[in-house]
Amino acid sequence: MKKIIILNGPNLNLLGEREKNQYGNFTLQDIEKKCKDYAIKKDLSLTMFQSNIEGEMVEKIQESRNKHNGLIINAGGYTHTSVAIHDALKILKIPIIELHISNIYNREEFRHKSLISKVAKGVICGFGDQGYIMALDAMIGYLKK
Repeated sequence: MKKIIILNGPNLNLLGEREKNQYGNFTLQDIEKKCKDYAIKKDLSLTMFQSNIEGEMVEKIQESRNKHNGLIINAGGYTHTSVAIHDALKILKIPIIELHISNIYNREEFRHKSLISKVAKGVICGFGDQGYIMALDAMIGYLKK
């Protein structure tokens, strides 16, 4: 059974409350349930983790190098600012998929730059909560290679 971890960064714990025009009405708990149900159907072991704290995310990334076969990350605002998360991801020898609920290229200019993209196999953005399932499918494809 392949083991995948999905990391969610700052403020994603407030989905359903914040900027509904960008993120919709779904909550992080809705996304987690959807992903876990999908993982069962696809015979995946799935870990979900969310933190507003950069250092906790770095630690989870470091831990994943020996525990997981693939990592999906929605780093939220840290996408554009965190050299520490970039450097931790760069160490991994497992596939990484960068994920965003909104289309970061339709938003403020500062969101157009990602420090994660250079270490990711690919980027999924702008598909709302469905992007998580798309990322899981993409990861399954990478792991079959």
